Amino acid sequence: MFLFNIRVYGILMNDRDEVLISDERTENVSFTKFPGGGLEYGEGIIDALKREYLEETGMQIEVIKHIYTTDFFEKSSFNESQIISIYYLVKALNTVNLNIRENSFDFTEKSIEGKLQAFRLIPRLDLNENELTFKTDKVAWVEFLKIRDKIQL
Repeated sequence: MFLFNIRVYGILMNDRDEVLISDERTENVSFTKFPGGGLEYGEGIIDALKREYLEETGMQIEVIKHIYTTDFFEKSSFNESQIISIYYLVKALNTVNLNIRENSFDFTEKSIEGKLQAFRLIPRLDLNENELTFKTDKVAWVEFLKIRDKIQL
């Protein structure tokens, strides 16, 4: 039996040309990625992304443009499923005061269901794809950079 895990992520740029990234620790694994997460049964991709952003950041978002969908095999780091990740450029619709960290993996809040999470804003020109943990995020970031200047934000 084949299991597929569909994930959806948002690349959010602020008006200072900084990108929002999430440092997380779950199941004793630490990783850096774009905010987002898994599709739930009965949910559309865009609805899943909006839900995940609201749950993780408190932000309501508008989806601006599709950036990338996984086009290679990627096994989950957490189970035996195949990961299919979809990335969108998103825009915040409300102001949220996230506790933005300066340093990687600076977890000060209590764990929510065994998961630690902290957010950072990184200037677009300073974010190297190698700072992202998962191959899909790295590829999506490179694809985003290729079209960044053609997008009206």
